[in-house]
Parts: sequence; C-alpha cells; structure tokens
Amino acid sequence: MTVTIYHNPACGTSRNVLALIRNSGEEPEVIEYLRTPPSRAELAGLIRRMGVPVRDVLRQKGTPYQELGLGDPSLTDDQLLDAMMAHPILINRPIVVTPLGVRLCRPSEAVLDILPNPQRGAFAKEDGEPVVDAAGRRVSKGEVA
Repeated sequence: MTVTIYHNPACGTSRNVLALIRNSGEEPEVIEYLRTPPSRAELAGLIRRMGVPVRDVLRQKGTPYQELGLGDPSLTDDQLLDAMMAHPILINRPIVVTPLGVRLCRPSEAVLDILPNPQRGAFAKEDGEPVVDAAGRRVSKGEVA
C-alpha cells in the first residue's frame, strides 16, 4: 500500500498531515513539490481525481497569484495549469494520494477520510489543537482529547 504526500516542509498544515499519516503507521512517499514539481499531466490527473475545479487547487497566500492576475474568472483551466507549472508555489498543499482517494488536505484532519489505516494514538496539531484521542478516534472541535 502506498500513500503519497505532495509536501512543503515550511507549511504547518503540510507538516501536520504528514504526522497524521505517520500516526496511522504509514511511511508515505514524500514529494517536496517545490523541489520536484509534478508534471503538468500528473497535476491535471491529481486534480481530476480530486474531483475539484483547477481553481480550487490554486494557492493565493504567499504566491504571485495577484501579480499574475489569476483571480480573473475568464482564465481557462489550461492557463491556470500553465501558471502552476511556471510557479509551483501556486499549487496548494498538501495533496495526499492513498488507495482510498486523492485530496487536498486543508484542514489537515481531512486526511483522516482517506487514510487506509486507523490512527494509532492521540494526535494534536503543532498549535496544540487535538485531532485524535488516545483511542485513535477523531476529536470534534471544542472536545478535549
């Protein structure tokens, strides 16, 4: 079984998702997509498998999104993909691929819906927010682990 994460180690959400994957007992294939971007075909395939519009995978914060005018609704999917290929920082992260599906895992606990194995113990995000209790069950917002 293979789990793959398109990861940015500078991103807290991406680090939390990687830790949740490991908390399920999986050691994923980690692709630092800023160093090794997916090909255009790979990215288009990931987006298609997620079942979301290309625009939903565009990252705005901390990117050249505004300068490139990517908010223009007349831009085609091909033009948006071109921008992501030219500037991989525009690819929102983390994207996780498992046997159960492909998902942009924002918020980080979204990864729990596609992990094949249950969590092995308690998990809290880097900011201390509990996500999984000691029995490996998802914690609801506001609930104490």
